[in-house]
Amino acid sequence: MPGKSGATHSTLVICDEAGQIVGRAKGPSTNHWAVGIPGVAERIDAMARAAKAEANLPADQQLTAVGLCLSGAEAEETNRELEAYLHTHYPTVAERYVVASDTVGSIQAVSRLGGMVIIAGTGSNTLLRNPDGSTHGCGGWGHMIGDEGGAWWIARNAIKTVFDDRDNLQRSKYPVERVWQLIQEHFGVRTLHDLLDHSYGRFCKTAYAGLCAKLARAAQDERDPLCRKLFGEAGQSLARSVCALRDKIAPDLLRPGTAGTSLLDIVCVGSVWLSWELLRDGFVAELDRQHFPHDLRLLRLTTTMALGAAYLAADTYKLALPRDYTGNYDVFYTYRVGQANGSNGTAGHDTNGRC
Repeated sequence: MPGKSGATHSTLVICDEAGQIVGRAKGPSTNHWAVGIPGVAERIDAMARAAKAEANLPADQQLTAVGLCLSGAEAEETNRELEAYLHTHYPTVAERYVVASDTVGSIQAVSRLGGMVIIAGTGSNTLLRNPDGSTHGCGGWGHMIGDEGGAWWIARNAIKTVFDDRDNLQRSKYPVERVWQLIQEHFGVRTLHDLLDHSYGRFCKTAYAGLCAKLARAAQDERDPLCRKLFGEAGQSLARSVCALRDKIAPDLLRPGTAGTSLLDIVCVGSVWLSWELLRDGFVAELDRQHFPHDLRLLRLTTTMALGAAYLAADTYKLALPRDYTGNYDVFYTYRVGQANGSNGTAGHDTNGRC
């Protein structure tokens, strides 16, 4: 049984011995920083019971192994604490567990060798996993410290731009009126002071991040220049996290690219990537500016990353679990070193299904 969680929701699936999904359940966030270890365990138990029911399994039948790829699960100490709590308080869920970050589940869904993943949803996080199992990260520190390129960060920058413009602290290069209108509509406010309650007293990160979808529509449909600038900056930030990990990429993770270059796959997860056309120019420009040395294929999962958690559990405990990576992702963009911005961008499914 694998499970995965983001900052706002979780998915759990049960796989049979043939690798087929036979049970599925959804639930709220299972990030221990938000709901605590007991809250995470309770929610996992509830989803496990629902998935077992769909799979026609008794509620008290232990599953063979559980992979939990969870938002906020970056520290081994708290991961072991969660395992112990589940064994003690919910002994019928499973025989054994492996707990890891949600970023690991995304990588496992496309290749057992490893790779890179950029999560850009409510928040943001970038992780590199090499073939030897070593991992290196950039970001994932939450909105008080980071989350650059995520939906909360884009929304916060939009709001900050309006405040700074109105204060004459830093005048915006582009008109702020449309963005301010979207902010007013989203939060139901009339003045800047009205917004303070949403920013402090009644602050909710996911509510803030919800503004991002409205900004994306204005950027795409209305071509509002400020909205487009905000997404271009998000693209730059996401590419910057890739460049930050360049020296940690193991040579055996790379494959031959074009014209003597090497190629790296990156799994792109989260709602912000739905606005790739708005992110693209900033993303590519930052790679070019930093002279990133490898070709890149940007991959979009076509299945739940919970399946990657299943693969992780199977590999950890050496359990036979058939898998076919070819149906788990699509290639939506290919970056090639040294090509002009406009000539980058071929997509395809060549060399899909790496093992």
